[in-house]
Amino acid sequence: MGSGECRSNDYGAAAYWDARYSSGSPASGGGGKFFDWYQTYAALRPLLRARIPAASRVLMLGCGNSLLSEDMAKDGYKDIVNIDISSVVIEQMREKHKEIPQLTYMQMDVRDMTFFADESFDCVLDKGTLDAMMCADDAPDGASKMLAEVARLLRPHGIYLLITYGAPKERVPILCQAGCSWSITLYIMPTPRYQLKMSKGAPQPTMEEVALTEDGQLPPDYVLKDPESHFIYICHKLAVKEANCRATEPEETTNAN
Repeated sequence: MGSGECRSNDYGAAAYWDARYSSGSPASGGGGKFFDWYQTYAALRPLLRARIPAASRVLMLGCGNSLLSEDMAKDGYKDIVNIDISSVVIEQMREKHKEIPQLTYMQMDVRDMTFFADESFDCVLDKGTLDAMMCADDAPDGASKMLAEVARLLRPHGIYLLITYGAPKERVPILCQAGCSWSITLYIMPTPRYQLKMSKGAPQPTMEEVALTEDGQLPPDYVLKDPESHFIYICHKLAVKEANCRATEPEETTNAN
């Protein structure tokens, strides 16, 4: 799914992911192997610790077989609920993490999370799941359903933290769909491969905050260092619904523990 491109697979189908996680290919994260899309916890830690208190109730969308939740639990996070459409990977991750009480695993479709009550999470973390939904057979409707559910589940001033290949011109319009009211801050992070290349063997994760224009787009003179950079959207749920998204911080922000 690099560079925001979709392949012929239906990334919104349980059957596709069940087959992938049942395969023996390490490159696909199958056969009980573990794989992190996009960025590792070590690279994301400064931002996560600054934005998400360790006591937060966190929902991990499309957890797959990423070790992000495990690393967060080891770093002091207390309550992380992991969901994925694949029953295969959920069973794999339940078995792996059965001795870590901070982690819960549930098979669930992100387009329908009615199992959870309204405003029941402080943070929803999404590392590549919206990208997958934008490549599903029901896109963009399925992605819109997912985002509506995310907005419903977050408490006022809760955070939807989205890590994606999608630039603002592709992601801000769908984030600002009817029923979702956010204050959005954007960070841009080069891919690990680019960081390794530029550092000549000693990668140093770099993350740059970029001020969006009034209409939620990149400044016209902004140039990506890495054409395949990851875009990290910090979306605060506004307490009162507003007509438009704002590319600024809300009056109340959450500080890290």
